[in-house]
Amino acid sequence: MSDISRIKHTALTSRIMSAGQAASLIGDGMVVGASGFTRSGDSKAVLAALAEKAEQDHTRITLMTGASLGQGTDGALATAGAVAMRLPFQSDPVMRTIINEGKLCYIDENLSETAAHIRNGFLPPIDIAIIEAAAIEADGGIVPTTSLGNSAIFVQQARQVIIEINEAVPVGIRGIHDVFLPEDPTGRAILPITEVWQRIGQQVIACDPSRIAAIVFTNQKDCPAETTEGNAAAEAIAGHLLHFFEQEIAAGRLTRSLRPLQAGIGKIADAVLGGLAEGDFEHLSMYSEVLQDSTFKLIENGKMDFASGSSMTLSEACYQRVFADLDRYRHKILLRPQDITNAAEVIQRLGVIAINTALECDIYGNVNSSHISGSHIVNGIGGSADFAQNSYMSIFVTESVTRGGNISRIVPMVTHVDHSEHDVDVIVTEQGLADLRGLDPRQKAQAILRNCVHPDYYDDLSGYFLRACRRGGHTPHLLEEAFRLHANLTATGSMKTRILSGLADPVEAHRNFSLSDLKPPFAAKPLAPDRPA
Repeated sequence: MSDISRIKHTALTSRIMSAGQAASLIGDGMVVGASGFTRSGDSKAVLAALAEKAEQDHTRITLMTGASLGQGTDGALATAGAVAMRLPFQSDPVMRTIINEGKLCYIDENLSETAAHIRNGFLPPIDIAIIEAAAIEADGGIVPTTSLGNSAIFVQQARQVIIEINEAVPVGIRGIHDVFLPEDPTGRAILPITEVWQRIGQQVIACDPSRIAAIVFTNQKDCPAETTEGNAAAEAIAGHLLHFFEQEIAAGRLTRSLRPLQAGIGKIADAVLGGLAEGDFEHLSMYSEVLQDSTFKLIENGKMDFASGSSMTLSEACYQRVFADLDRYRHKILLRPQDITNAAEVIQRLGVIAINTALECDIYGNVNSSHISGSHIVNGIGGSADFAQNSYMSIFVTESVTRGGNISRIVPMVTHVDHSEHDVDVIVTEQGLADLRGLDPRQKAQAILRNCVHPDYYDDLSGYFLRACRRGGHTPHLLEEAFRLHANLTATGSMKTRILSGLADPVEAHRNFSLSDLKPPFAAKPLAPDRPA
């Protein structure tokens, strides 16, 4: 039996219905805004029912969310042909394939921008909002669950609202949310956040009860996040970065509290944060999008005083631990809308240290975080640019190679630019760390080649750079060779194979040269010695 005591506005109990009945309210061509951010707090019933409905009546919608959905929902919707347009982020492998086949339109945009684009009329009006909730207040207010994302703007703008009350989430979650809707851009007031713990909004999402068209009960946890245990590369990256922080502290640029931290979703970023629990750090804070296992590990170890984000994306073990003792954490965390967590104004004011994951980096520090070989979307830019462009320090982490060593994450030129070299301060791989601050393009290339490249690709990449320097230019490139590694990958499945004719052998071309031969000498920062060829 459903727990109707979660509905404090008793007249709304008449609107309880099945997921299928609620999905029938969604017509062809409608624009739907659904809760969900990094697979947490997402619709677990109505969107799934919509996928089944679309297989019968070919309903197609525009679907907006906060970020990625869990439960395989995006894949089910894409397979059923239920989505004509998707934005601003997705991470489902099935939907990704259909997008890359050109059968589904996808707008990949900065996560800070969607709410403003809706408010300003750049995107079509929202017909229906589907929001996961723990409860409904007597005035119709919605108590969110494990994410806020774009839920508040969806509820504010939608003609009708469908609420999924998830009984797997305790009602006691109320109070960890800070719901704030900015004004229109003209004459917008300052966002009064000067400390990560400051509240500026309400604990629930305001909603006129007359717009609540359906209430569906569910009982299902969020999809669990993957853990970082046993990932040697991630642990090595964390070690390099923690050593770098120690150097910054010794230089007087940071304290033992560092600055408010942001970390993108994923194993590597989570491992870096987890490593802080082992170091001599204290009174840490976080101003980020996603609170992961490492966030709660730092809170439990007494290392982190407070964490602000837009969602909680946790492993099964951490999820159970947090919700079994929610009172332990409720005064140390806040969940906010993503246009607040990702607001440039606040990120700059707080002086955030941003740690995000790169898909590939080039030798000059440009970063691709979204596309394979320049064409095929993986997930999207997400909120990484919001933080990279506005942070005190922008750090990108990645393994130096992937797919058994057949792909180098460091390349001569990235095939898609999400973050230009101007927004990248530090690049870290398991091989080492390159501090790019205060360097010109050639110096950046030397730092990356010396510290971040896998030995299997050192000859290729240093050879390319040296030959490019001989041709000249402020940012030396050989356009006829810049994507040779990617061409090799397309042709053979590996970047290692040299199959293209007409190009000088990269090893032979620089056999009599080394990075130290380049002029002017690399003098901005001391670096580790060149690796042997």
